Amino acid sequence: MSPVHRSTLVERLRTAGCVFAEEEADLLLAAAGEPEAVAALTERRIAGEPLEHVLGWAEFCGRRVLVDRGVFVPRARTAWVVETAVAVTGPASAVADLCCGSGATTVVLAERLAPRWLAAVDLDPAAVACARRNLAGWGVPVLVGDLFAPLPQAWRGRLDLVVANAPYVPTAAVATLSPEARLHEARLALDGGPDGLSVLRRVAADAARWLAPGGHLVVEVAADQAGPLCTVLRGYGLDPAVRHDVDRDATAVVAGRRP
Repeated sequence: MSPVHRSTLVERLRTAGCVFAEEEADLLLAAAGEPEAVAALTERRIAGEPLEHVLGWAEFCGRRVLVDRGVFVPRARTAWVVETAVAVTGPASAVADLCCGSGATTVVLAERLAPRWLAAVDLDPAAVACARRNLAGWGVPVLVGDLFAPLPQAWRGRLDLVVANAPYVPTAAVATLSPEARLHEARLALDGGPDGLSVLRRVAADAARWLAPGGHLVVEVAADQAGPLCTVLRGYGLDPAVRHDVDRDATAVVAGRRP
């Protein structure tokens, strides 16, 4: 496609409100060589569909991860959760990734930790199908179910790391999210209950029973939720700490089970 066509595409995307119109135009052009295919993808993007769903992939921690339509798109700030988790976890770890979505976090943990055992869990069958595609070459089971429930009982009390990117948007705030998230991602991946901590309280309640002594739970929250969640975690006998990354506006809570 000629530069003129690219310029037209950039202008259409910019008019539709795409902040990074030039970068998006290049990605759309690279994704579809024929003008008709480019036009079809462009119409989906202009209609408000997330770029990642249009392309079929998202960039996360330096790699491309498949993202199917309707599946939660991995956010850049979640990379901070991955980095925090890797920093507190030793070699040959046993790991569970709850609320795994597309499996983006699971893939990076598999790469960086080379765990002796790793499983991913999500309640949404569409997310599970997507995660299984991303993890097909890793031999990692992706289980359908609610938090810890589908994990093998043999790993109860033996996990070195539990990561959970659980929904933490307060119910009333879901309506204020961008249309890309609100209209195109599963609500169960976004809605964290009245104060945003409903699912994370349930994670905290079971974490101590699944973690090995010295193991860690690492979760993502909003900055103003970290204090209340730490109080919950202490109530279940875990030792929490808050980790902020200013550049990514990201907050992770790490909670260790005492040795």
